[in-house]
Amino acid sequence: MAAPAPAPAGAGLLSLDAPFDLDGFSQLLGEPALRVTVPRENLAEVLHRVTDFMGFGIYVYAFRVEPAPEERLRRFVVTLERVDYSAARAVWVPFEEKGRSDSPFGPGDRRA
Repeated sequence: MAAPAPAPAGAGLLSLDAPFDLDGFSQLLGEPALRVTVPRENLAEVLHRVTDFMGFGIYVYAFRVEPAPEERLRRFVVTLERVDYSAARAVWVPFEEKGRSDSPFGPGDRRA
């Protein structure tokens, strides 16, 4: 068996793919929709952070986890879509932006 060829000097020092940043991901929570590719070793923590974020009750997400398009299940695609509860229909429905406001009482409020 032949020995592997040595790597060229400096090989492996630069990488075009940044490592997955859990804190950077957490800062994205609150957006109406997200799609991220997560390494297998971070998947449980990502789901934990999403469910903790939803625990405040302000933002709720429907989410889906799928294997990334590779053979070895090293990464997963996590898709989050913001939803609101429809009491009339008794189901979660896609979130609809009704405008943005600096008022804590919502858009169109004149109290603030």
